[in-house]
Amino acid sequence: MSTATTQGGPELPQERRLVTEIPGPRSRELFARKQSAVPPGIGTTLPVFVTHAGGGVVVDADGNSLIDFGSGIAVTSVGNAAPRVVERVRRQVADFTHTCFMVTPYESYVAVCEKLNALTPGDHDKRTFLVNSGAEAVENAVKVARHATGRQAVVVFEHGYHGRTLLTMTLTAKNMPYKQGFGPFAPEVYRAPLAYPFRWPTGPDACAEEAAAQAIDVIDKQIGAENVAAVLIEPIAGEGGFVVPARGFLPRILEFCRANGIVFIADEVQTGFARTGDLFACEDEGIVPDIICTAKGIAGGLPLAGVTGRADLLDSVHVGGLGGTYGGNPLACEAALGVLETIEQDKLVERARHIGEIMLARLEALKERYPIVGDVRGRGAMVAIELVKPGTKEPVPAGPIAARCHAEGLLVLTAGTYGNVLRFLPPLVMPDHLLEEGLSILERAISQG
Repeated sequence: MSTATTQGGPELPQERRLVTEIPGPRSRELFARKQSAVPPGIGTTLPVFVTHAGGGVVVDADGNSLIDFGSGIAVTSVGNAAPRVVERVRRQVADFTHTCFMVTPYESYVAVCEKLNALTPGDHDKRTFLVNSGAEAVENAVKVARHATGRQAVVVFEHGYHGRTLLTMTLTAKNMPYKQGFGPFAPEVYRAPLAYPFRWPTGPDACAEEAAAQAIDVIDKQIGAENVAAVLIEPIAGEGGFVVPARGFLPRILEFCRANGIVFIADEVQTGFARTGDLFACEDEGIVPDIICTAKGIAGGLPLAGVTGRADLLDSVHVGGLGGTYGGNPLACEAALGVLETIEQDKLVERARHIGEIMLARLEALKERYPIVGDVRGRGAMVAIELVKPGTKEPVPAGPIAARCHAEGLLVLTAGTYGNVLRFLPPLVMPDHLLEEGLSILERAISQG
């Protein structure tokens, strides 16, 4: 099949097809150009250069069609080149590409904000504003919390990831590669224990209660609750290894925040927009955050992020205190409206649950057969396995198994504080046969040790 005449989107043949080694000669040629033009700090998981993508596949410059278990890190949840997204963006780009909403506004920005106000957890009065990236959303949420409370301290959690800017690097738990050599970091950021069931010293049953007690003790003893502007947490820790906090932990932290006037910020950058089998991961335990940060899956691949929160908090900031030149670009706003239409009309929340049922069943079976799989966890289409030395919890690097998957035409991502997690984020529109084939490739890669 000639990639020169093939269009991306769901009409692409939904098949794994290898016509060269991975990466092929054309991708290797392009990667050599990348090395000459782009600094090495911009890493590459799999150096195949994509020409088309859609449904559950990506097609590279050599004509290989790979199964996509990454979705651009949970961005293309509705699929690449999703029809409703494409059509809306096509119409908008012919009308105008930019005015800056703060100069001369446009309706699509307001429409996205209205949707987020209506769809995010809680029926209280809300406001939303739009920015470009997850890191920018988190920074702005912290700004709002500090301004509204008059306090400075921010509490985050072990294994958390929040971005690569100065403040969000500080908020992120993992040193390498995100923080190494980039200090000094932002002040008034404190870290508390996360309820990590697989690695909790006294076991998963005690995890929620003990971790919450320890986190609250950190706040009370080291900071003083009266000095804390915000507690910031991912409902499922993403880069930290898809750690699903033990049930009861998040409600206890939220209860403490409510009792002490602390703004509870949910970082749903990776978990949002149907990824976990709910529209937002907070919904699983009935968590209603004061502020919620969204990005990644919001706009089908166009740069957009949102900060949605209680009206009294967001309305407290003076005119000009929030904003940015590109925030809420009209193309990205139209894309977001197309994404939300797709999620609703194609029932992708339910589809994410179905994907999770398939993946978790297959992965639990792998855990039974292969002791290297120490833990299987996740919700919906956000699932991971943690690799350990059999009989222990000593981490085993995930890279070699990921490389075997890549060579066989399955794109997977690694994660985890210890570099020993394989994470799976298939597009929610991936057909079952590709999902099953991808899991079979994974099993073969694991079986090789």
